[in-house]
Amino acid sequence: MSGQRTQASSPDVLIVGGGLVGLTAALALRHHGLAVTLVEKHAATSPQPKARRFHMRTMEIFRELGLAALVREAARDLAGHDHFAAGRTLAESVQQPLHIPGGHTIDELSPELPCLIAQDQLEPLLRQAASDAGAEIRFGTRLAEAWQDADGVVGILADGEKIEAQYLLAADGARSEIRRSLGIARSGRGDLGEPSTNVYFRADLADVVRGREFNLCKIEHPDAAGWLASIDGRARWVFTVAGDRADRAWPNLLRTALGVPAPDLDVLSVLTWQPQMLVADAFSAGRIHLAGDAAHVMPPYAASGANTGIADVHNLAWKLAAVLHGQADPALLDSYDAERRPAGYFVADQSARRSAGFASGVPDPSLAHPFVLALGGYQYTHGAVIAVDQTDPEPTTEFAPAGRVGTRIPHRWLDAARTRSTIDAAGPAWAVLKGGGPLTDFLPQGQHILLRPDHIVAWRGTDPDAAADAKKTLAEAAPR
Repeated sequence: MSGQRTQASSPDVLIVGGGLVGLTAALALRHHGLAVTLVEKHAATSPQPKARRFHMRTMEIFRELGLAALVREAARDLAGHDHFAAGRTLAESVQQPLHIPGGHTIDELSPELPCLIAQDQLEPLLRQAASDAGAEIRFGTRLAEAWQDADGVVGILADGEKIEAQYLLAADGARSEIRRSLGIARSGRGDLGEPSTNVYFRADLADVVRGREFNLCKIEHPDAAGWLASIDGRARWVFTVAGDRADRAWPNLLRTALGVPAPDLDVLSVLTWQPQMLVADAFSAGRIHLAGDAAHVMPPYAASGANTGIADVHNLAWKLAAVLHGQADPALLDSYDAERRPAGYFVADQSARRSAGFASGVPDPSLAHPFVLALGGYQYTHGAVIAVDQTDPEPTTEFAPAGRVGTRIPHRWLDAARTRSTIDAAGPAWAVLKGGGPLTDFLPQGQHILLRPDHIVAWRGTDPDAAADAKKTLAEAAPR
């Protein structure tokens, strides 16, 4: 990782929350050379698999942080389990053909494939990587209170210890105490339908699924309808059923759903949860910024919750670094809310509508193209961007990447060996790309693009000298 320095006694940024988003934030901030302290009230990372699918865009972020290969190695048990399956029982299920919308191939879209890895496997990896990168990671440490003034943020831990920082990043979950202490309300669709129950269990089903591996299997048995998620492709599974079913005889129901005796079946936990769609009315309040579930909660059916939170902190990290390194006015941080709150609402709403489609069996034809979610296709129309022409913004429901201002740069390989992508051109630094060559289809000869550290096109024009002026303008006053 580049730009790192020794951890200071008073960190630049205090992170509250040690889940996927908080740990990624620690890595991203260290990547930009900031001193970081992370506190997490729980003694260890999550024991639950929870989030499992990480989009191409998230893997691009991990690629920038030098983690993509490490994550893939940890995820090797689920390599090739991208399919959907369906059947009366697991034993009778049929693997469905893998569908890539729009006739694209994955390597046309991103230098990184999506990845299946359970949260309880990924979080320890991120925790170790953040610690190795120089972040101070403190689990079993609860923040009791925090306040801010013109000079910084003060956090008081439960044992009375005081931590002073320049900024605080709240990644403390859907019930965020920090968000509530700031008085930030949430808006959205609220509760979505009835509760659901997840049953996490072990059973060696490798022989049952061999040759028809899947990520998710729809079980259609009238006495045990639900969704079976593969956690490691062999022995760990989560079965989700509608309703609050905590009192069920779970081993019997699971064996009905599986269609096999499964003599070694062991129920590990039962968790009832309520699907919701709620987004904070502000992602920032002075020196405190919200990210992940603290900023937005959404149902899991589009696999976008953790992915959106990771995109949040990737957006925020370079801005905090620019301000703290004296390269930008603090007004740049206003662009975090201007960019990520509309994006978060869009993704949460898309997830809610997909949830309704799952429940009814009737898909919504007006939904955004799946790659808009998987590749961060949302366009920032206001924020740290200088738009040449906002009369023709990129549609957020269509997938048509063209290098427009406010969008993630389209992936193109920059070398014959296919090792360096346009995604690699920026981060942690800015970059200017000139048109022609492999970029001709979206950036003709004579055109130039200014690329932000988070791979977003900040400016586009014909005068390469104007790129420096655009960067200076964004540093001095944002959002626009």
